Amino acid sequence: MEPIISLIAGALGGNGAGAVLKNLSLGPLGNSIVGILGGGLGSQFLAMLGAGGMAGAGGTDLASIIGSIASGGVGGGVLLAIVGAIRSAMAK
Repeated sequence: MEPIISLIAGALGGNGAGAVLKNLSLGPLGNSIVGILGGGLGSQFLAMLGAGGMAGAGGTDLASIIGSIASGGVGGGVLLAIVGAIRSAMAK
């Protein structure tokens, strides 16, 4: 259940970052795709750092769900910012 929550939160985080950082936006579909990838990576990265109890541990308690939402949203936004910055740098 948590991986799905992380992916959805990643899509929302990617679209939110695209709305705030208009010069890095990839469009709604691009923001969603990059956000989904970032949400999955963010959740996995947090689990590798030892915060597995917070995100992706398989529990269905409230802390695990909140951790999945936070890691997915932040991961989606960060990856969108990175990809958008690379894309704009390559366009110059």
